[in-house]
Amino acid sequence: MSTRKNIGFLSFGHWTPHPTSEVRTASDALLQSIDLAVAAEEVGADGAYFRVHHFARQLGSPFPLLAAVGARTSRIEIGTGVIDMRYANPLAFAEDAGAADLIAGGRLRLGISRGSPEQVIDGWRHFGFVPADGETDADLARRHTEAALRALAGEQFAEPNPRPMFPNPPGLLRIEPYSQGLRQRIWWGAGSDATARWSAEQGMNLMSSTLKFDESGEPFHVQQRKQIEAYRGEWARHDHGFEPRVSVSRSIFPIVDDRDRRYFLGTGERADQFAQLDGGRAVFGRTYADEPDALVDQLRGDEAIAEADTLLLTVPNQLGVDYNAHVLESVLTDVAPALGWR
Repeated sequence: MSTRKNIGFLSFGHWTPHPTSEVRTASDALLQSIDLAVAAEEVGADGAYFRVHHFARQLGSPFPLLAAVGARTSRIEIGTGVIDMRYANPLAFAEDAGAADLIAGGRLRLGISRGSPEQVIDGWRHFGFVPADGETDADLARRHTEAALRALAGEQFAEPNPRPMFPNPPGLLRIEPYSQGLRQRIWWGAGSDATARWSAEQGMNLMSSTLKFDESGEPFHVQQRKQIEAYRGEWARHDHGFEPRVSVSRSIFPIVDDRDRRYFLGTGERADQFAQLDGGRAVFGRTYADEPDALVDQLRGDEAIAEADTLLLTVPNQLGVDYNAHVLESVLTDVAPALGWR
């Protein structure tokens, strides 16, 4: 059980040309994402994480954004939650990740996964990727992941040209640029106990979101805590050479001023939600929105947060950089210390 938490934000990067939105264009979404990361570092947050969705008015191409955030910040972790590996060329992924990590000085924490329900039908096919005979799209994502992990680890596999344009080091060649240690900073976004165990087998950190497939009918935070336990139990059976990290995501809004009351007073959900997702039943975690003292009491009972070392706060990015920086600061100063997270 972890008390002190690394606390960061997770932004979906929504943009919409609507007069009530502070984020009306793709340019707004990207530039404000950079500004929010800078603001998060200034208020003492530990991480800036971004959701990746293709064919959507959201953040779709993560590495230019991650590199820009890395160039503008100096301390915070910079990551994704998550990159859909069905769409990813494993070697191009490794090249881009290595370059962005070097720009950031080794601060990338990349969440990857099979992905989520899509905007389009079988969108990965438009990117040129098709499951092999007998494969599912989940199998495709895992195959791409395993190849990417080998490349990130510096596997030398490519036969050098005997007459290269530039001199080569001896032996087989690897993907360049290579960033030492990045392989150990990859997280798998797991939606079930089984995929959590698989991520432990592969030597990836665990990223668990605000939803998972319902496997017992129990409250979300209890199922998520059991998922974390399954992951750590599997990890203990392997010798990966480092201690894993576990993150969970939550929507937490301390109500401390009139803006908070206008946006979130009365919106906190006291119960989890159950719904159909990708052909199965899923459980969605509640939203926490209340005055700080009440939030402290509510969050103290969240078993999954207690087990995780990293907490990602989902932010309503369309409300703008200033407001979201205020939300982060409120959690860090009005809630986290009372729970021992700071």
